[in-house]
Amino acid sequence: METKGLKILIHASAFFAPFLVPVLVFLLTLFVEMDVQVKRLSIQALLFQLVMGALIVLSTIFSVILIGLPFLAIFIIMTIVIPIIAIVKTLQDEPYSYPIVGRWF
Repeated sequence: METKGLKILIHASAFFAPFLVPVLVFLLTLFVEMDVQVKRLSIQALLFQLVMGALIVLSTIFSVILIGLPFLAIFIIMTIVIPIIAIVKTLQDEPYSYPIVGRWF
């Protein structure tokens, strides 16, 4: 079964529904027999968005004392750039694991 489109949807969901789409795809993989890589990717995408959200919140809190401003900029850029890189890798049929959470699953 070709899952390339589903993988692209998981990566692109970071821009429109960062938590909803990975959870729905994960639940879909529980009931429909799919590639285990899609299940792993949906978990990675969800964990990546949760970790980046927590890091952005912490950086925002620390930006009050100006320490968090560079980190805030870096984390926001990472939240935008990493899903784009993942989409390009998926279009080239290369496997991709998210940084930070890629080794957890």
